[in-house]
Amino acid sequence: MTKVTVNIAPFEGQKPGTSGLRKKTRVFMQEHYLEAFVQSVFDAIGGGDGKRFVIGGDGRYFNVQATQTIIRIAAANGAAGVIVGQNGLLSTPAASNLIRQNGTDGGFILSASHNPGGIDEDFGVKFNAANGGPAPEGLTTRIFEASRAINGYHILRADDVDLGQIGEVSLGNMKIEVVDPVASYQVLMEQLFDFDAIRALFAGGFTMRFDAMHAVTGPYATAILQEALGAPEGTVVNAVPSEDFGGGHPDPNPIWAKPLMDLMMSDDAPDLGAASDGDGDRNMIVGRGAYVTPSDSLAMLAANAHLAPGYKDGLAGVARSMPTSGACDKVAEKLGIACFETPTGWKFFGTLLDAGRATLCGEESAGTGSDHVREKDGLWAVLLWLNILAARGLSVAEIQEAHWAEFGRNYYSRHDFEAVPEVEATALVDGIITRIDDLPGKSFAGMAVEKADEFAYRDPIDNTLSEHQGLRIWFQGGARAVLRLSGTGTEGATIRLYLEHYRSDGSIEGHSTAAVLEPLRQAVLELAGFQQHIGRVDPDVIT
Repeated sequence: MTKVTVNIAPFEGQKPGTSGLRKKTRVFMQEHYLEAFVQSVFDAIGGGDGKRFVIGGDGRYFNVQATQTIIRIAAANGAAGVIVGQNGLLSTPAASNLIRQNGTDGGFILSASHNPGGIDEDFGVKFNAANGGPAPEGLTTRIFEASRAINGYHILRADDVDLGQIGEVSLGNMKIEVVDPVASYQVLMEQLFDFDAIRALFAGGFTMRFDAMHAVTGPYATAILQEALGAPEGTVVNAVPSEDFGGGHPDPNPIWAKPLMDLMMSDDAPDLGAASDGDGDRNMIVGRGAYVTPSDSLAMLAANAHLAPGYKDGLAGVARSMPTSGACDKVAEKLGIACFETPTGWKFFGTLLDAGRATLCGEESAGTGSDHVREKDGLWAVLLWLNILAARGLSVAEIQEAHWAEFGRNYYSRHDFEAVPEVEATALVDGIITRIDDLPGKSFAGMAVEKADEFAYRDPIDNTLSEHQGLRIWFQGGARAVLRLSGTGTEGATIRLYLEHYRSDGSIEGHSTAAVLEPLRQAVLELAGFQQHIGRVDPDVIT
């Protein structure tokens, strides 16, 4: 084996987004492209000499090859050791746990999260810092700067490492530890939740369907739900990770997890339905005939978390991304704890979690988690729901109805306009920004604007300022709309429109969420000029 330096020119567009660098798989497969980005990470963190890292991914197409490449680059950059999931597999929360548990200097997570996989679909790489969380903005800025200045990368010319066998091997002077991807994560879950109570729940006839969506949580859910907790065989479906996620879209929402939704709304529905995404950090919760929105799930978990052993002493605080509904705000107010509103991106929760200011965090995009790791965690959320169901002896629908009766209800929906030409999407958003100070007092489709702003966030821990984080528009009567451009896609721009209307009485008999939100939707379409700017008013996906 030989260490070599390969001279290259910089690639355009290697700027990490909210969750690392995401591109089409074929882009990453270009000669030198992956290597250039990974070397840029090493350059940005001051090199790899003597450092240790975690490496793993969700098993999508190119995961295995990319893992081997990163191992060789780490060795050539002087790393002392790497911890790698068997066969290159690690869920994102499991990777975060390994970073924290082993005190490594960070980790490379190979995933494009909920985006589809395959040679013609999406791939991604993100670097997580030593706290186990996504690289903060200061570090992603340094990575981008390094990618623009790079003129070469270091790599060890060597045969592939056998990642199928658990144990230790060496590559040059670097130690490679291949680990069971599930084991350490399962131990952590056993410390947080009452496994005996959940076992008793299943033993008593409780039924469940967990859709792993042909993604990385299949092995985790099988080991924990079926083998450790005694759920019947077949509880976990689509459990074998696939390079193209079975040809599906591994996003746990009512659109992409439609078979699960259809089952849960049928006469044959089990007591609980759940799903997770490509890399295991998102979740969907559905009761028999009762879908729980991610925003409501965060609020209900916050209100009931004390029922699980790991949270029996209460919560230090809760945090939500700005577009997430204000449902958890009502819970925090009643509990007398802090509630933080941050920009979209799990990295913004990191300082709050590290400082002990927040315990539970959540995003409307199906991500919830706690201070047990520094990532959102899909299976963790499912286990906390199971713990709550076991402790309260109620159904999901009964818990949901009781919550709305106590705290009121935030009718909420997200509308995604995908693959919008960037010029058109930017023009729509900029058109609002130029008028934002003049909007209060004006009416659109019969709804009066109360206030409006462009969200900026001053981190209460490190005082960093994050500006241009989305537009907020409040209307009289308890309605709010949010517009922002998403950074998780790989083609064009995605305009996300979030609609929310709070009703203190908890529910409106005979009215669907869509019906309650329709007046607000019409008001925002008129205010923003969707038809004029992008030529359409109907979204691609509604969740």
